[in-house]
Amino acid sequence: MVIERRVVVTGIGAVSPNGLGREAFWAATWQGKSGVRRIGRFDPSCLPVQIAGEIVGFDSAQYLSAKDAANVSRVVPLAIAAAEESIRDAGLDPAAMTLEERRKIAVLLGSGGGGQEFVEHQYELYFAGHVRQCSVYTVPSATIGTLASEISMHFGFRGFSHLISTGCTSSTDAIGYAAQNIRCGTADAVVCGGADAPLAPLILKGFTMMRIVTASWNQDPERGSRPFSADRDGFVLGEGAWIFVLEDYKRARARGARIYGEISGYGSTCEAFHRVRLGEDGEEPARAISLAMEQAGIGPAQVDYANLHGTSTVLNDRIETRALKIALGKRAFAVPCSALKSIIGHPQGACGAAGVAATLLAIRDGRVAPTLNLDAPDPECDLDYVPHRSRQVEIKHAICNCIAFGSKNSALVVSRAD
Repeated sequence: MVIERRVVVTGIGAVSPNGLGREAFWAATWQGKSGVRRIGRFDPSCLPVQIAGEIVGFDSAQYLSAKDAANVSRVVPLAIAAAEESIRDAGLDPAAMTLEERRKIAVLLGSGGGGQEFVEHQYELYFAGHVRQCSVYTVPSATIGTLASEISMHFGFRGFSHLISTGCTSSTDAIGYAAQNIRCGTADAVVCGGADAPLAPLILKGFTMMRIVTASWNQDPERGSRPFSADRDGFVLGEGAWIFVLEDYKRARARGARIYGEISGYGSTCEAFHRVRLGEDGEEPARAISLAMEQAGIGPAQVDYANLHGTSTVLNDRIETRALKIALGKRAFAVPCSALKSIIGHPQGACGAAGVAATLLAIRDGRVAPTLNLDAPDPECDLDYVPHRSRQVEIKHAICNCIAFGSKNSALVVSRAD
């Protein structure tokens, strides 16, 4: 495949359970400081699961008026905050842009649930008899695509404004599609990434009913997310927003922008197998990785690091390990891998963007994040998951992998931009 334009990342913004802002997120991540805690936003005592990767200390009033905040989901100010940091980091000033310049900036976000937390609250008000308190914007704010529009409206961007919702691969796919638009020339710059805020009682109850979240660590929250450990028994729900500015390499160089890295490859497949389960063979997740490497023009020997989906469910961790072995062959055993969800929990459709942020900053600093809580390695999960402590690793090419409900698999190759 001939790629006419290179796609680079010039801005990163993060609002994470373990840190507000890009550098706070990264410092806590490589230091292995967990953002998993007992839920404080509502009383979880009636639920078997009482922990989450919950953001604390975030002030939505810095980004939205009280009136606007009452009419949108919590995910909106999280996304705006991460986008604002990313845009500023990229050296862009929307207020100083001409109309024509704003027409050249697009928005493409990934989110698994969008405003589901907001919808749950509206139903709560309705069934409690408080109909007059329900938002007049219940329908548009519940429509998942509106999240991208909120970003466009906040900054005045006039390019296309789209949202990808493919479960846990949502933000990986959004970044992949944004890169494709820049490569083919339909956009010069795209504000993209992922945001999700699924922490609400009924949503947590739904995950509990599926028996895929851990109820074993309510008294020791930071130990709850345990990817690849033999005693893992489910993931920890999380929230957050990780947003980037992607742009054409020549455009970035011409304006003297700092470049974090390059989105050099993207691959996606569907296993067509089950609503929530993965097939045991790992072939389609492996093929997504292989397609991303093919587009990037690299082979297994050139992969220096992998940021894994690593949910902490028995099935995912075992099959993802198998998929990496299929895609990389013997090289898989030499590649250091991190499971970011061990530190921040599982922010659903935003998890791919979180992994990309951690990978880009790892490329910058030559240091990869650890996998926490890998106390008793599963014999079937036998790769180098960088347990407990970060490690110095020079990275030229990295894989960022995601797996989603509905048999979806997506992967990116993120590279140093030489």
